[in-house]
Amino acid sequence: MLRLRDITPRGLYARSLLLILAPVLLILGLMTWYYYSSHIAEMNRKLGQGIARDAALIRDACINPEYGPADYARIQYLLETEFTCALPENAVPISALRQGFSYNDTLNSELAARLGDRVFVGQVPKEPKLHIRFAASASTAEIIIDRKRALVINAHFFIVWVIFFSLLMVALAIGFLNQQVRSILRLSRAARAFGRGRDLEGFRPSGATEVRDAARAIIDMKNRLTSFAEQRTAMLAGVSHDLRTPLTRLKLTLALMPESDDLKAARSDLNDMAMMLDEYLAFARGEEGDEAAEFDLGALVHDVVAGFGPHVPVSGPQTLTARGRPLALKRAITNLVSNALKYASHARVTLVNGPHWAEVIVDDDGPGIPADRYEEAFRPFSRLDDARSQNASGSGLGLTLARDTARMHGGDVRLAPSPLGGLRAILRLPH
Repeated sequence: MLRLRDITPRGLYARSLLLILAPVLLILGLMTWYYYSSHIAEMNRKLGQGIARDAALIRDACINPEYGPADYARIQYLLETEFTCALPENAVPISALRQGFSYNDTLNSELAARLGDRVFVGQVPKEPKLHIRFAASASTAEIIIDRKRALVINAHFFIVWVIFFSLLMVALAIGFLNQQVRSILRLSRAARAFGRGRDLEGFRPSGATEVRDAARAIIDMKNRLTSFAEQRTAMLAGVSHDLRTPLTRLKLTLALMPESDDLKAARSDLNDMAMMLDEYLAFARGEEGDEAAEFDLGALVHDVVAGFGPHVPVSGPQTLTARGRPLALKRAITNLVSNALKYASHARVTLVNGPHWAEVIVDDDGPGIPADRYEEAFRPFSRLDDARSQNASGSGLGLTLARDTARMHGGDVRLAPSPLGGLRAILRLPH
């Protein structure tokens, strides 16, 4: 079923412009149609009736010379001011006359009603005169009048003025609309920048009251989220730092104890805890002081992969410009590559420079993850109970932190089957 939104513009500016232009064009069209079809047509009909009445008076005078003084005065006035009579031998040939002109049918019908059917009305091309030829007594008579006597020739001035003022009002409306839409677009850019962890330089609430309220609400939300993230980071850093002291004490105590299987298990647990704390501290340190800036994503990926050795190939462009927090993205890519090598024997990294997105694709040949458990893999501290988790240590935060970092930059991390047979992790960032 056809819906209105399927045939109307999708953008706010285009829709608002349509709301302005559609009524103006509709009203202008209706006014023009009514003005010409009713008002102007009636005026030209009245003018045609006047011409037909005067022409009939002249014709009757030709047929019957005995007319009264009043008629004589009227005829003399017409012949001296508006009408010109031409004898048949001096008349313009019919072949030189053109019949088509505005409201020709209206004038012809009025003349035919007064003078009979044998009436011919024509115009010499490029001359402002109308030739009216009719039967008078035994011969044919012709009278000549100015074209403006039969037609309203300045009717178009009304339409010109209407169009002029309509265009003026539309221009003013478009100017006002530009201001309102500009405020909404700036608010959209600011919200997008805030969502990527950046500030829009020079942004302040502007526009209509509702737009200003929305801008203030977004600024307040951004401040609250920033404060929450700072508190979370500070708390995580503090807790991780405070736990390192008792953890070190426990390691020292275990080192002095005699060797046993239980002691080995306890040391393994302590090592896992130490690794988790290192990840928490790395995460906390990465959030602090890492400002958004333009950087070379290609160089960053090659630098990360170089730390895992030459057995991880990298393909794609060597240079790829992106904007974001380099330390946070470096940690996210490190987590993805580390996660791939943790569960597989081979991994591969591919850089893709798309028209709107830059992608870092990490493939491995491990056991993979079922498609219905992809989202579960992004949950914090998630350790999937399948072959991908066997004999693997970790905090379960690698994918979670990578997706959080990507979404903080306006992108995302998603999983898919890999051509190598394992899992593919795709980190996508906007240009």
